[in-house]
Amino acid sequence: MRKIFLIGMVITFLLCVMPLMADKSSVTIDAPDAVEKGQVITIIIKVTHDGNNIMHHTNWVYVKANGEQIARWEYTWTNLPEQEVFEKKVTYAVKESLTIEAEANCNIHGSEGLVRKEVQVK
Repeated sequence: MRKIFLIGMVITFLLCVMPLMADKSSVTIDAPDAVEKGQVITIIIKVTHDGNNIMHHTNWVYVKANGEQIARWEYTWTNLPEQEVFEKKVTYAVKESLTIEAEANCNIHGSEGLVRKEVQVK
């Protein structure tokens, strides 16, 4: 009985301390500033989140181009992100100037917010 109590205390302690060592998920967008019409670009989304583990992790990341979702990745406790800092790549054929939007979310703390990048057609 004492072992069960001690195990419960350790789990409770870890659950209380883990949020102190964690943060919200955030993204940056790497894409060209200007391209020729019809050019295919590679959009690199860099996701950062301290403390990805089975109880606390980035649970989704998405990318939109001119308001249309072009990529989304979902994560669970059985399918965690690759690392605390990881990249996702998306190719996109640019037909007009566009606004790229990306966001990531922590299942406990939420998101640092939406990030935008403008790409102009020459």
